[in-house]
Amino acid sequence: MSNVKTAISLQAELFDQAEQIAREMNISRSRLFTLALEEFVTRQRNRKLLDQLNTAYNDGLDEDEQLILEKMRRIQKHHAENEWK
Repeated sequence: MSNVKTAISLQAELFDQAEQIAREMNISRSRLFTLALEEFVTRQRNRKLLDQLNTAYNDGLDEDEQLILEKMRRIQKHHAENEWK
């Protein structure tokens, strides 16, 4: 994978904090920024996926799913009630 150089502007306080963290982790600033950006991109991707799933399942449960859910609740209630006996 090829690397691309870029220049960014940061608030001095944020830059100082990044410098400190990079020193503590014994990594370069570039590596720290790469790790942070990779995590941010992953979170954004996961958030989009969650939104898509929520949209897909936003129509509620169908009849069969509702019956399964009710049965699961009864089983869970039974287990919870019998756990303390």
